[in-house]
Amino acid sequence: MMDIHKILEKLPHRYPMLLVDRVLEIEKNVRIRAVKNVTFNEPFFQGHFPGRPVMPGVMMLEALAQAAGILAFEGIGINADEKSVYYFVGIDNARFKRPVEPGDQLILDVTIDRHRAGIYKFSAKGWVGDELAVEAQLMCTQRTVG
Repeated sequence: MMDIHKILEKLPHRYPMLLVDRVLEIEKNVRIRAVKNVTFNEPFFQGHFPGRPVMPGVMMLEALAQAAGILAFEGIGINADEKSVYYFVGIDNARFKRPVEPGDQLILDVTIDRHRAGIYKFSAKGWVGDELAVEAQLMCTQRTVG
């Protein structure tokens, strides 16, 4: 398990872009299960949509990618810093199965499918209760900048 303090060590993201609140389970170099608590205070709800707040699909994918980043950084034994960033390389087969709304808890399940030459491929799913909300294959890479 990881609380928010440990997550802040692993990811370079900060408010309002930090989208992982807690790690429930992690098996190094294999899988992670994390939580995004969706609250009405999220800045994107002001415009998406004012009369019917729905978490944007790109934010769901970002939450999954951040969980994947924690899994990758934990596997190689480094913490994020201002020189380490984690980039999307590709997103395949993204599907949105149900809206995610304020008050929902989005459970992020991510497994590593492959890691070669600094490129990771993940299978990722986001759940609300026992309902699948989002799924995708993500490709990401860790880079040192500056």
